[in-house]
Amino acid sequence: MTRLSVFCASSTDGYIATLDDDLSWLDDAVGEGEDYGYDEFIATVDALAIGRGTYDYVARAVGTVGPHPWGERSVYVFTHRPPAPTDEVWDGVTFWAPTPREALAHWEAAGHERVYVDGGQVIGQFLAEGLIDDLTLTKAPVLLGEGRPLFPPGPMRAQLRLDDVRAFPSGMLNLSYSRVRD
Repeated sequence: MTRLSVFCASSTDGYIATLDDDLSWLDDAVGEGEDYGYDEFIATVDALAIGRGTYDYVARAVGTVGPHPWGERSVYVFTHRPPAPTDEVWDGVTFWAPTPREALAHWEAAGHERVYVDGGQVIGQFLAEGLIDDLTLTKAPVLLGEGRPLFPPGPMRAQLRLDDVRAFPSGMLNLSYSRVRD
């Protein structure tokens, strides 16, 4: 069975980016030498499910020449806007538009054990279907006042169990949850 996991940072007031998709506020909040657990988490992941906005942001930040920044993992970009034939695309990246349940069935058939779900819209779609198994939410000690919400409005309802809380000297806070199943 494929496990679907979220590992995401947001401002204290719940935004993952500014309205112009800037993330520099997060870099400013990071404490020097602090380990928030991302490397340990990503080592347990064999595929990623991301939105087109997340893909475009990463592609702009690191460029599409060479291997993608997620190593040998398969990357599935959820979009109705596939790349143009002239766009450079990393190997191992699939642009597609299945439903969350169709995607999960594909990943199970492909033998993926853990898929990292990232990007506000994609996370919201998987939560709405009740498919997310666990979430690690890092809260940054920053108030943005407006921006791209971590959880977009919509019909998602989930009962979560708090598994762990880690506070860091910088004021960052990791909250680890697992979904309570009926």
